[in-house]
Amino acid sequence: MKELKLYKRPHIDRYISRRKGEVKFGEKLNFISSLNELDHHPSKFVLFGIPEDIGVRANHGKPGTSQAWSIAIKALVNIQVNRFNDPKDIILLGELDCDELMEKASWIDESDPNYLDKLGDLVRQIDILVANLVEIIISKGKIPVIIGGGHNNAYGNIKGAAKALKEPVNVINIDAHTDLRQLEHRHSGNGFSYAIEGQYLRKYSVFGLHKNYTPEYIFEEMDASENLNFRVAEDLFKKPGEVAVRFGEELDKIGNAKFGFELDCDSISDFPSSAKSPSGFSINELRNFIDLVSKNENCCYFHICEAAPDEDNASQVGKALSYFISDFIRY
Repeated sequence: MKELKLYKRPHIDRYISRRKGEVKFGEKLNFISSLNELDHHPSKFVLFGIPEDIGVRANHGKPGTSQAWSIAIKALVNIQVNRFNDPKDIILLGELDCDELMEKASWIDESDPNYLDKLGDLVRQIDILVANLVEIIISKGKIPVIIGGGHNNAYGNIKGAAKALKEPVNVINIDAHTDLRQLEHRHSGNGFSYAIEGQYLRKYSVFGLHKNYTPEYIFEEMDASENLNFRVAEDLFKKPGEVAVRFGEELDKIGNAKFGFELDCDSISDFPSSAKSPSGFSINELRNFIDLVSKNENCCYFHICEAAPDEDNASQVGKALSYFISDFIRY
C-alpha cells in the first residue's frame, strides 16, 4: 500500500528518553516491513495515525487534528515497560501519507465559492485510504488502533471493518455530537450518515451528546430509528456516580456483535480539540469507559479523533492519548 508510511525503529528512537535501569515502551515496540507480515505476527493490535485536518476544516472546525498522531507517539514511546505495560501485543505500523492532500487543501482559497466542496473531494480520497487499510488489518485478524484526524475518518473505519467482516458493524461513539449531518460534501460532521447510507453501519449509539449542539432534525431521525440511540450529557452529569453504569448499559446494546469504538476528544471537558468545550467528561471517566470496552471481545477497532494540540499543550495532550492507548491494549 503505497500511501502508507511504514515505520521502522529509527522513526521513534530520537523521541525515547532512556534512563539506566528502566525500559521504555518504544524500546520494545514491534514493527513490520510489509502488511503481509500481519498474517503470522502474534501481536493483537496495530497502531497507526491519520495526520490530517481537512475533514475538520470542511466542517467549519478548528484545524490542528493533523498534529495529534505525532504528539501521541512521542508520549507513548516514553511510558514504562513494567508488569502493567507490555508492548509485545502491539505493532507500531506507521501513518497514512496525507502530505499531498494536506498541501492541496492549503492551496484552496477560502473565498472560493466551491471551497467546502473541494475540501470534501479531498476527504473522499482520505476515506478510500482509511477504509482500505482498516479492511486489510481486520481481515488479518488484528484490531486497528487509529489516532488522529477529524471524525470524518469514522466513515473509512466503519466501511473498512464492514468489508473485512462482510457484514455491517455496530458503533459506540463517545461524543458531544452525532456526526449525522446531511449527505452534503464529505466532512467531519457526516461520517456516520455516509456509513448508514452505504449500509456499513447497523446499530449506532452516541454517549454524552450535548443538547446545545444537536439539530432537532437529527434528534427526530434518531427517535424514528430503532438502530440509532443516544444518551445526552446533561442527564448523565446529574448523577455522576452512575455514568460508568450508564455507559455499560449502552455498551451491552452495541457489544453483542462486532462493533467499532469511536472516541471524539470534543467529549472531554476543556480538552484541546477541534470543538473544545468547557463541559464534558473527565479524563478519568474516559479511561473507565475504555477499560470496559477493552474487555469486550467483539470490539474490532478503536479510533481516537479530534484532538487538536498546540505548542503550549502538546505534552499534556500526548500524555492523555497515551493513557487511552495503553488502557485499551492492556487487556
